[in-house]
Amino acid sequence: MTSAILSEPALPRPLPQAGGETKPLDHVVDFPAIPAGWAYLDTAATAQKPHAVIDAITRGYACDYATVHRGVYQRSADMTLTYEAARKRVAGFIGATTPDEIVFVRGATEGINLVAQCWAGTQLKAGDRILLSQLEHHSNIVPWQMIAERIGAHIDVIPLTADHCIDLDAMQAMITPAHKLVALAHVSNVLGSVLDGSRAAAIAHSVGAKILLDGCQAVPRLSVDVAALDCDFYVFSGHKLYGPTGIGVLWGKAELLEAMPPYQGGGAMIDRVTFEKTTYAPPPGRFEAGTPHIVGVLGLHAAIDYVEEIGLAAIHAHETALVTKTRAALAQINSVTLYGPEDSAGIVSFSIEGVHPHDIGTILDEAKVAIRAGHHCAQPLMQVLGVDATARASFGVYNSAADVDALVAGIQRVTRIFK
Repeated sequence: MTSAILSEPALPRPLPQAGGETKPLDHVVDFPAIPAGWAYLDTAATAQKPHAVIDAITRGYACDYATVHRGVYQRSADMTLTYEAARKRVAGFIGATTPDEIVFVRGATEGINLVAQCWAGTQLKAGDRILLSQLEHHSNIVPWQMIAERIGAHIDVIPLTADHCIDLDAMQAMITPAHKLVALAHVSNVLGSVLDGSRAAAIAHSVGAKILLDGCQAVPRLSVDVAALDCDFYVFSGHKLYGPTGIGVLWGKAELLEAMPPYQGGGAMIDRVTFEKTTYAPPPGRFEAGTPHIVGVLGLHAAIDYVEEIGLAAIHAHETALVTKTRAALAQINSVTLYGPEDSAGIVSFSIEGVHPHDIGTILDEAKVAIRAGHHCAQPLMQVLGVDATARASFGVYNSAADVDALVAGIQRVTRIFK
């Protein structure tokens, strides 16, 4: 299976095409922003968009556009139905009990901030503790620091294992009843390490704490079931799932959302407004003030349809094969240091002795290979790794063995240039 995937520039499962024909996924045809000969290896930052998503966005603006939840005319009513159908689609995609548990936000960052302000900011008190890990994205660190500073709470940090996974044995040993919230990455954006979310949730719940999982890197490549995970909150961004920017999802257990005050005030999130008192709509409406990103939601729906048509298992197998090939090739270069576990999910971070990652990225760009170079919004993790920055290659459905070959050839050129 692995060799079959690596020998072809396409996924093993064909996609339906217009007219009922089938053909393998073509990264040039399905993704118009990827020209032939360009290896785009920065999907962990943002995924390229397939025609299906672009067409849904274009159709939403050019043919079907109207406001939602407000108009009594037919097009507005139709758009409202389409918009809410997307909410139902998202709920099914991640295993939510009801669409009312799905809150549309601008992205995972806003979702985390919403929980920080509306749950932690109202439920935590001075002396309470928040538990994070060493590999978290800044978006899953800074909001909790802001809340902790405001209310006098404390933050503790779970260390990593030798292969750069969150150490759940250490988490088990260090968690106490004083810990009221745990917030962890389901998949690391730097290392690709996959968290055992169910075990992390069980540990958190053993002391009565709530747990939030950052699923930005998980939902594009793993099947996510929030009920099976038994987490309390889950967030992800649409643009990493082959969807548009500016749209994301916060899922929360219904009873938690119901008890939370609104995040922002404005139109649509109210029940009744007078100058004396305002009452708020039930979730999810109370958290969606103002006119929403209507067409972004439609694009997210199309993106979910796209990845599920391919199959998340097929996507994960494809990316795992590319990771395996990449790590095996880079391990043969003495000056290269690899980070993260061998079975990382779609992401390979590395450094080259004596070469700054920005120089690596610049030289690779000359060879039409696009990677990320920097601290990846994870400066505390860089301190743990003992570096200022790393180079990162991250894969998507449009990548092939040829892209890995181009990456490796580019890195070999880097080593020759810097001797």
